[in-house]
Amino acid sequence: MGNVEGCIFCQIAQGKIPSDVVFETDKLIAFRDIHPKSPVHILIIPKNHVNARLDLTQQDVETLPEIFLAAKEITRKEGIGERGFRLIANVGPESGQEVDHLHFHILGGKRLGPM
Repeated sequence: MGNVEGCIFCQIAQGKIPSDVVFETDKLIAFRDIHPKSPVHILIIPKNHVNARLDLTQQDVETLPEIFLAAKEITRKEGIGERGFRLIANVGPESGQEVDHLHFHILGGKRLGPM
């Protein structure tokens, strides 16, 4: 498992920082956002550090389908899969990205309205 010194998501993936984990595999971990923007706000991250500016290796690309399958399972468990949700990846500082580790937000549990 890759680690970039000081990356909060790497520390969460390694269990060094506690989180409310809702899903985990050998390659991914998903946990509730500590500052939720909707009733359901979950982050899915690869355990291996992947620069969020899409500096992807072939191994990273192979993890992307697993992220979408994880989102399907998580939204089903959270009861929002049929009602609707957003799956968002912010890339770069102008997008509002705060952590430079590839991650996807699942937002749902209420009517979100247009972007």
